[in-house]
Amino acid sequence: MSSCPTATVSDVPSAISEASVLDTLPGYPMIWLLIFSELAAFGALLAAFSVAKALDPATFAAGQAQLDPLIAAVNTFCLVTSGWCAARACAAAHADARAAARRWLAGASLLGGLFIVLKLTEYADEIGRGIDVETSAFFTLYFLLTGFHLLHVVLGLVILGVVAWRAEPANVETGAAFWHMVDLVWLMLVPIIYLMR
Repeated sequence: MSSCPTATVSDVPSAISEASVLDTLPGYPMIWLLIFSELAAFGALLAAFSVAKALDPATFAAGQAQLDPLIAAVNTFCLVTSGWCAARACAAAHADARAAARRWLAGASLLGGLFIVLKLTEYADEIGRGIDVETSAFFTLYFLLTGFHLLHVVLGLVILGVVAWRAEPANVETGAAFWHMVDLVWLMLVPIIYLMR
């Protein structure tokens, strides 16, 4: 009569000895949970925008024609360059050059501030032309998506300011990770809202 094989300790995978996926990402793991949840929220809003556009393409084309793609392009340049500054801050923090890391974070923040000024200028122009959230389904979703993103830019600037205070590598990586999420979302918004007909 054969006996059942016995399991040894080495046969059982140990969750304690294995690093989780979050542990391999730069910065503190909790920021990645926030980033993934925010990307899911933006993904749902972009999906709603795409469905509404498919249902009423004429309204969405008319709305897009009233937007200023030049401001969107300048804002894209601001955020991408700002993301590059945040990456340089990470490199400086890892080189134990905290003063340089703070300067790069200040540059990233300055460009983020310029983004806010340009976006508010764009809103003011649109409102001055009688465009608001009730103008059409396009503008309801436009203000919702870009306004939600603008709030994330403001939050990102607060986070960059906080991590600049100590400018330790893990802190700077955490702030830069959130800031890159803000960049990524804008790079998804621009073609869908401003460019794709």
